[in-house]
Amino acid sequence: MSHKRSGLLSGLFIGLLAALVCAAGLGAAVLFQESLPEAVMSFGGGVPISLALSLLIALLVTLAMGAVRPRSLLLVPLAAVYAGGAVAAGQITGSSVLIGAGLRTPADRTPADLSDVSLPVFNQGLPYALRVYREPLAETWPAWLYIAVAALAALVLLTLRVLRVRRAQRAETPDQPEDSSGEPEYRAPFEPAQQPAPKPTTDLFTPRKPARD
Repeated sequence: MSHKRSGLLSGLFIGLLAALVCAAGLGAAVLFQESLPEAVMSFGGGVPISLALSLLIALLVTLAMGAVRPRSLLLVPLAAVYAGGAVAAGQITGSSVLIGAGLRTPADRTPADLSDVSLPVFNQGLPYALRVYREPLAETWPAWLYIAVAALAALVLLTLRVLRVRRAQRAETPDQPEDSSGEPEYRAPFEPAQQPAPKPTTDLFTPRKPARD
């Protein structure tokens, strides 16, 4: 019987790569948000587009982890961690660079560009970006909402994928009848391995051996 792969290790690796790529993409979206049309960013206070990006990240992470046909249920909570972590990392990275670029550049230079993406700029804006998550929940609920939506969506999507893979593999494997011919015969602890030869039964018409003197 061949051993079925659970896809745990490959799912962990591919999911991590997908989370890093999604975090970088979200960070770029936050950094260059000022270049987007004003109607897009002002619609609903920016909440709809941020929720759409969170769902997109959850979908990409799930597709990457589901491509290895995972069977292990341990990947389900890890997918939620990857998706939620990608949203949080993207928000922090993009906001840090955006704030740091605003502190280092003249006031008339509002749009950020690729020249602002550097470690000193990131370090300078990081304390201000992290302050968002330390404020009361009544003020910072959008940031936590985007993380929760991404994590929950990835949790549900990968759960459905794992259950579908497990169901398909059970359907592909036919039920094999039990074969008891190869099982070892049970013997008592002091029972000999070879049974003694049976003695012939005697009756009244069978002559007995004469007794020896």
